[in-house]
Amino acid sequence: MTLALIRKIYQGIADRRQMFRMFDRHAQRPNRWEGDAGALYAGEWFEISADLHNHMFEILPPLWMRYHMFIMREYLTGSITSVFYSLSIDGAVRYFHGYCDMSEIGSPDRMKTAIVERGSRPAKAMTRQERLEHIWSATEDKYRGYAGANWPQAMRDRRVILFYGGAKDATPRPLDQLTDIEIAAKLPVHLRYLPDVIAA
Repeated sequence: MTLALIRKIYQGIADRRQMFRMFDRHAQRPNRWEGDAGALYAGEWFEISADLHNHMFEILPPLWMRYHMFIMREYLTGSITSVFYSLSIDGAVRYFHGYCDMSEIGSPDRMKTAIVERGSRPAKAMTRQERLEHIWSATEDKYRGYAGANWPQAMRDRRVILFYGGAKDATPRPLDQLTDIEIAAKLPVHLRYLPDVIAA
């Protein structure tokens, strides 16, 4: 069994609209209704407010809960479901949503450990991967998508994002091939010049 890569996908605290958008941020994937897309979602997490955490708790009775987490009864896809956390990090209680693969023994606890570890590192720093994930999460659907049949075979199904490079028309670029300058241009001003942080 390959354990899901746990990764932060949004910098800052998501508001209600952003939270619901990130619940299905891979909605544009090719062949959406074919196969199990669990690998796309498993391990993703982001921070939310106490109000949103409490709102989600009141929607449906949880599948199960502990004092610092509850797990949603409805599955997103396959064995992937939402886990909501209330965690004390550096003396403050913070709230998070993550997608865990419930077929992985200990998946919710592994994610909890990763969130606390990342939350204890400098908040004002981001890895390159966190920058790319933030760009994907924050970009409206009409400006992002997946490489289709008009792309070379090796590039198909990879995430692409429209990039305005000074010309009238936007150019779709593979997300993972953006340069540091292009990444900075896509980030909001307050995130552009944060220092790098070593990935865990």
